[in-house]
Amino acid sequence: MAYWLMKSEPNKFSWDQLIAKGEAGEEWDGVRNYLARNNMREMALGDQVFFYHSNIGLEVVGIAEVCALSHPDSTTEDPRWDCVDIRAVKPLPQPVSLKEIKATPELSDMSLVTSMRLSVQPVKPEEWQLVCRMGGLEQD
Repeated sequence: MAYWLMKSEPNKFSWDQLIAKGEAGEEWDGVRNYLARNNMREMALGDQVFFYHSNIGLEVVGIAEVCALSHPDSTTEDPRWDCVDIRAVKPLPQPVSLKEIKATPELSDMSLVTSMRLSVQPVKPEEWQLVCRMGGLEQD
């Protein structure tokens, strides 16, 4: 299993809206960055995803999972753009802010810190574990 972080502006699509989609989840459409698209093409079913509220909030608020593999983005006719579907798994008991992440030396190389503009990014297993602990989730 791989770990990822996906950013969404909560005033456009929020964690609560993803929860409301239920088991079907939601197509992660509209991504128009090649590296972000390539990251989605690498995703496997069941990969875990931090759901990050960007612009407003600036925090990891929940965990989602990939529920449909890379497929053509339905919001464009351009065949270059793909997306995956994700569904909500569970909220973080305590959202983890970008400020907290930046203040944690062990997370200084995390893509969220080093590639801040990238909307779909990989997360290393040790980063995943630490952010989960910071958010009040104990990992096995």
